[in-house]
Amino acid sequence: MLTSSLPANAFTELHDDQAQKVDQYLHKFKLSDKTLMELSVRFRREMDKGLCRDTNPTAAVKMLPTFVRSTPDGTEQGEFLALDLGGSNFRILLVKVQGNGEQKVEMESQTYDIPELVMRGSGSELFDHIADCLADFLEKMGIKDKKLPLGFTFSFPCLQTKLDEIKSSIQKTRAHDQMSSYQSVLMSWTKGFRLSGVEGKDVVSHLRRAIKKRGDFDTDIMAVISDTVGTMMTCGFDDRHCEIGLIVGTGTNACYMEQMRNLQLLDGDEGQMCVNTEWGAFGDDGALEDLRTDIDREIDAGSLNPGKQLFEKMISGMYMGELVRLIMVKMARDKLLFQGNTTPDLLTTGHFSTNYVYTIESDKDEEGLANAEKVLRSMGLNPSAEDCAATRRICQIVSTRAAHLCAATLAAVMRQIRDNKAAEKLRITIGVDGSVYKNHPEFSRRLNKMVRRLVPDCDVRFLQSQHGSGKGAAMVTAVAYRLAAQHAERQRILDTLRLSREQLFEVKRRMTEEMARGLSKQTHDQTSVKMLPTYVRSTPDGTEQGDFLALDLGGSSFRVLLVRLKKEKKQKVDMHQKIYSIDQDTMQGTGEELFDHIVYCIADFLDYMGMRGASLPLGFTFSFPCDQTKLDEGILLKWTKGFKASGCEGKDVVMLLKEAVRRKQKFDLNFVAVVNDTVGTMMTCAYEDPQCELGLIVGTGTNACYMEEMHNIETVEGNEGRMCVNVEWGAFGENGELDDFCTEFDRAVDECSNHPGKQRYEKMISGMYLGEIVRNVLIDFTAKGLLFRGKLSERLKTRGIFETKFLSQIESDRLAMRQVRSILQHLGLTGSTCDDSVLVKEVCSVVARRAAQLCGAGLAALVDKIRQNRNLNQLSITVGVDGTLYKTHPHFSSIMQETLQDLAPQCEVTFLKSEDGSGKGAALITAVACRFKSEKLL
Repeated sequence: MLTSSLPANAFTELHDDQAQKVDQYLHKFKLSDKTLMELSVRFRREMDKGLCRDTNPTAAVKMLPTFVRSTPDGTEQGEFLALDLGGSNFRILLVKVQGNGEQKVEMESQTYDIPELVMRGSGSELFDHIADCLADFLEKMGIKDKKLPLGFTFSFPCLQTKLDEIKSSIQKTRAHDQMSSYQSVLMSWTKGFRLSGVEGKDVVSHLRRAIKKRGDFDTDIMAVISDTVGTMMTCGFDDRHCEIGLIVGTGTNACYMEQMRNLQLLDGDEGQMCVNTEWGAFGDDGALEDLRTDIDREIDAGSLNPGKQLFEKMISGMYMGELVRLIMVKMARDKLLFQGNTTPDLLTTGHFSTNYVYTIESDKDEEGLANAEKVLRSMGLNPSAEDCAATRRICQIVSTRAAHLCAATLAAVMRQIRDNKAAEKLRITIGVDGSVYKNHPEFSRRLNKMVRRLVPDCDVRFLQSQHGSGKGAAMVTAVAYRLAAQHAERQRILDTLRLSREQLFEVKRRMTEEMARGLSKQTHDQTSVKMLPTYVRSTPDGTEQGDFLALDLGGSSFRVLLVRLKKEKKQKVDMHQKIYSIDQDTMQGTGEELFDHIVYCIADFLDYMGMRGASLPLGFTFSFPCDQTKLDEGILLKWTKGFKASGCEGKDVVMLLKEAVRRKQKFDLNFVAVVNDTVGTMMTCAYEDPQCELGLIVGTGTNACYMEEMHNIETVEGNEGRMCVNVEWGAFGENGELDDFCTEFDRAVDECSNHPGKQRYEKMISGMYLGEIVRNVLIDFTAKGLLFRGKLSERLKTRGIFETKFLSQIESDRLAMRQVRSILQHLGLTGSTCDDSVLVKEVCSVVARRAAQLCGAGLAALVDKIRQNRNLNQLSITVGVDGTLYKTHPHFSSIMQETLQDLAPQCEVTFLKSEDGSGKGAALITAVACRFKSEKLL
């Protein structure tokens, strides 16, 4: 042997000398880092074209949706069949998956040949053959009488659609009977297949027909996937960071988990879906012309599909050996190899196998050169030592280019995922399979190294797949099976929080009934809806003027305001205010301490405004349930919103404030009106819109008020005119009116609240409680293994940790999944998945929707009451609204308004957002009262 006779140091000299010559000859095959980076950017653009609805039809990189919505989470279990078709034989597997933390997979398989005649015959013959083999396998396994879910690895370019999604509940033992149907249309045969009557047709239908024709067994075909997806899913079962599948074998392809919002070919923008890039076709539109060599063009011209799969022809095992052969022929003809000699074998297409490349590139120089000599001699050549070294270098250059091209496109996919997650550093695993990756001694190392150079900000792991395409098909099926069963169970739970139109009409009817009971002297004491008279007899008419002081107490802060009303051509309001905090100790201490603190704040404000000693008309916004017998008197019925100051309930809050002023002895006040924030909201909006006769608050709490006919208010003397009634509808349900609409989650929230059994309607609607309802749902889902892989964080167990503002943030925009992830991380759920984020968003949406609908139903009762009071067929009216939930939640207002319109079609309702109803409103009520008083004196 020539190479074995060389001294040891001669190998290096020989290799270096020949390498230099070959490198110079094949300089176009060597790609710089800059070129590879540019190629990566170019491929990213091609990905965008494939994802975009408008450009997809002409895109070379098709970015096909696979309808695989999730990677394994370790809880999958059951028995599944898998078919693996992608070459001249195919496998059938029985895969038994054990979940619940064990993550154990047992497989039994058998390989069946596909005769040459079948490979090139008709499609029906192929699928009949597959059905026959499947029947044989089931018979051998003794499971022919079982109807098992089946996954089909079909490693050819397919366009998939998902049909007939069944929403009904799924029984645990027969989940697969209710699964979605798949359609997978073959776009084109590759890998030497040429069967008639299949391209453009659904392969699932072909397989079903073949199985039905036999009639002696049945399966549920639940998933059709490519080998690339199978690889990702197989590795995803072992490593949850695996979100990319890569094949470098006979062909090459990649898939990855893409955000649905970027996948314009399909409706829906929540969650993720695996996309089959079909990157082998990259360059079919000319995008690689500057990088393709004459050798690449020659390979393409002699292939079965000229002009197609151009990227694949630069990389995959089907073409790698042929690239080397053509280069050797060209160099021989240029008298650079074999002394210019060729042989029939060297000139015959396909006679230099890619397996030769693997052996020639042995990591030991001596062995590699010896293998080169052996291969070349088998082709009838008489190589010199220099020829063997040059051949080895050609193999190295061709395989290195393949690895680097693959790295460039892989880097683009990784950047896409990183950008989707808005991550500074991406941690990701790539599941890999394929003969080139597995068998070539250097390919994997070169690929890994270049990927890390091109994407240094990614922590990447390559995980070699075992039984990728077969086990992967079973895993896709197992995941689909799990998702369907979990989806049905989750929907069953969430359905308890969904209200039908009939139920909403019933809520409206019961609210109307309770309102009538609240207005009646006979039933007022027994009703939950108190319908409290406010002694506000009119809305503003625009003539109000003067300076007024307003106090606003309704939460953990307290405001003092000076409001100046000016009667000019256009109504004008000037306001000055100062905000003071109320600490928890004061909120829950004695009444004397609370009101002394309020008086201290008033004194400070008067000093701040330079008005010490002034006596202005004062309105007091006191946003707690009060019983009023006149405008300047309010008996506190009960504290809400976390207040518990002792010695106040059952007392007149104006008197408590007057006593605190007397204790201070620094100033005097002219008390005119005590009002709640709901009435203040109505009055503020009525100053702008005379048609405003209702006030609504949907914030920390919820309440409503409206102008009622005096003759209907039996608890107050007099029948003339109107008076604003404070509905205090938050207490609706305290007598059981909402029991049949309450869920286990509402009951849990109520039992843990400061006032169990109280404010039941408010606890289903307001901002103080919605986050807590969501938290309880999430805990229930997690306990049942339907969320967060069944692992509950300690923080999520903390009452109040899921703030209602999270609902608004989560539902705010199309980028919400990032927002959800950051919120979940804040809650200690650092391992949450994209699927978890989608579900959390759905829970938030269901809870917020129910709140808005309940609010709309209550409002429908009010506007219909006003319409009937006035004997109108059609009512046109404005509602003044305030509250953080109404103002900040992206969908609350629209859902509430839709519900109102549906339940009260004879009422045309306009909504006007209030600006400072509790402050400005108190001053306006005071001003209206002063106007009334002065009109009486005239």
